[in-house]
Amino acid sequence: MSYVPSLPWMLESLDLGRIDRTCVRHNEELFFLLCSSSFVESGSDLYTHNLVAHFDGDEVLQTWLSQHWEHEELQHGRALAAYVRAVWPEFDWDRGFAAFWTEYGAVCTAEQLEDSRGLELAARCVVETGTASLYRALHEITDEPVLKQLTGYIKSDEVRHFKYFYQHFRRYRDTEGLGRYKVFRAVLRRVNEIRSEDSDIALRHVFEQCYPQHRGDREAFRKVAGKAQDLLRRHIPAEMTVKMLLKPLDFPPRLQGALEKPLAKLAEKLFLN
Repeated sequence: MSYVPSLPWMLESLDLGRIDRTCVRHNEELFFLLCSSSFVESGSDLYTHNLVAHFDGDEVLQTWLSQHWEHEELQHGRALAAYVRAVWPEFDWDRGFAAFWTEYGAVCTAEQLEDSRGLELAARCVVETGTASLYRALHEITDEPVLKQLTGYIKSDEVRHFKYFYQHFRRYRDTEGLGRYKVFRAVLRRVNEIRSEDSDIALRHVFEQCYPQHRGDREAFRKVAGKAQDLLRRHIPAEMTVKMLLKPLDFPPRLQGALEKPLAKLAEKLFLN
């Protein structure tokens, strides 16, 4: 008998027939953000398999990754893809994703993971910070009721995932004796990877599917992608992002409080430049 995961919400609970297309159909920037996110989330199974192998022997974490996290992330991808298809049916999502997957699958390898399990969990906290911030921003951007519901669901999932990874990070930090400097370097490495790889690859394949005549034109791509990133930048919850990024560094409360506001602008640059 195959395993049926218990999910906090179901795709069927979204009534796509209730979408108010007049709220979103015209918004190309929002389309780019939603579609690129659907590509990345739909590739979560590959990353999960890498992580499960990385944590060989840790049955608690492996079970959660394979039986909960992977299924929730893939549901995010299915739900976002269903929404994109419902609002922009002329976009060939399957073709765009296939092109994205060919490139993404080649770079999403086990070699990308940190050698230390604890540092990889700190890096996972960075990824979950980025996704939680993204979906909170999308939740604020839109007034369309079904998208508001969907981004609310995903945002809550990503915050919960962050808490779970952070819980296990603390366990490995203690057993591996990880100092704050090593953790900081791992956090910074993963921030730079997020900025330079996943989202850029996904956005570029959405662009090339929409504008095949500009395939390979980096300037045209930057112009279109820049508008989408500007929309996101205006709504990114910078203080929440910084608070989550700083958590694995375990600063004393007074120092953390002093760092949060000055670093809020830095968070925008790290995730959106």
